Amino acid sequence: MRDAVVRVKGGILGGAGVVCLLWAAQVRPSARLDALFATAAHLTGLLAGYGVLVLLLLMARVPAVEHGVGADRLARWHAAGGRHVLLLCFGHALFALLGYAVHGGRDLVTAARELLGYPALAAAGAGTALFAVVGFTSARAVRRRLTHETWRGTHLLVYAAAALAFVHQLAGPDLGALGWFWALAHTVVAALLVWYRAVVPVRQALRHSLRVAEVRAEGPGVVSVVVYGDHLAELRAEPGQFLRWRFLERRLWYTALPFSLSAPVRDHTLRITVKGLGGHSRRIRRLRPGTRVIATGPFGALTAARRTRPKVLLIAGGVGITPLRALFETLPGGPGDLTLLYRAGAAEQLVLRSELEAIAAGRQAGLHYLLGPSDGAYDPLAAGALRTLLPDLAEHDVYLCGPPGMAAATHASLLRAGVPAGQIHAECFTF
Repeated sequence: MRDAVVRVKGGILGGAGVVCLLWAAQVRPSARLDALFATAAHLTGLLAGYGVLVLLLLMARVPAVEHGVGADRLARWHAAGGRHVLLLCFGHALFALLGYAVHGGRDLVTAARELLGYPALAAAGAGTALFAVVGFTSARAVRRRLTHETWRGTHLLVYAAAALAFVHQLAGPDLGALGWFWALAHTVVAALLVWYRAVVPVRQALRHSLRVAEVRAEGPGVVSVVVYGDHLAELRAEPGQFLRWRFLERRLWYTALPFSLSAPVRDHTLRITVKGLGGHSRRIRRLRPGTRVIATGPFGALTAARRTRPKVLLIAGGVGITPLRALFETLPGGPGDLTLLYRAGAAEQLVLRSELEAIAAGRQAGLHYLLGPSDGAYDPLAAGALRTLLPDLAEHDVYLCGPPGMAAATHASLLRAGVPAGQIHAECFTF
């Protein structure tokens, strides 16, 4: 996985380097103030356009990228990159405005009004405004106040903003003999988006014909949904991965919900286990057998491929047990090689308990329930407590899944306990 991360990062930085070379090939050195502003506007504009393409590529759901890098890391890169792209867009607009005003001896208000009179520049202004709206709704304080559908719908404005920006780029400075790079980059990203976000989901829906087989209670507010279909082996869904599920029911069809597999794929069935928090999860509890399902994926890199050591420790918190339960059953290992720590507030909150105990008995694996309030005086996931449970902790690979706060604190505890960062494997998603 680390090699994939390095390759993707290297490709992104290499592309930025090519963009800078394109800019350098056009630069005409000048000490005039308007020329300096224009040169800066050209560079920031090129980098902003390239940055938009990178953001779209990161969220294009290309399997080779998602499986190699991890969907959670891609989401963090996308969020951080979005802030930088917004700054580049604003910088480009400001430098262009200043350059135009200085060149024509106009005040900024007059210069802005005249610039927006050009159709391509008006399109660029509209695109920048749409990017700003998306960026505003992505701010953590704002996002917490929005429903998932509102946030997701607002993010679709990125496509319109990118199209408007491309109209402006076509009317911008000529890229000369290297113009093929810009056209090729846009064509490749557009093709990947259409293929993996439109064509592949439709093809999978037609191929697998998924339907709900059963919805059963697993604990307070927790249900498992068993889905049956055809040719499920072709999905190549591995334990630890998740799919995006769209249930074609009146109040659920319009949103795709990411849920991990809570059991390996068996015969013609898939299973997810969902905690009943929020409107969607409550509606899932009332799904009727026979309801049609569209599942796209699989996604995520929390799989056996990350393993680097013979011994493995799985640490789950809350409903984070779902992907780790599947890994607990399927990860190769002999007696004593696998250990699962399950953190919960109380015994009645444990999910899939009978299955976990049967797996532990059958595989001669360790299973420990770490019960107690999260704000209690004793932390069973502190570095010292973990070393007491597993004196050879540093010799383990650790798979970690749980609520963001618990996952972050446990990751820090593992590092303090001497586990190398490269042996800690986690994926964390928050809305």
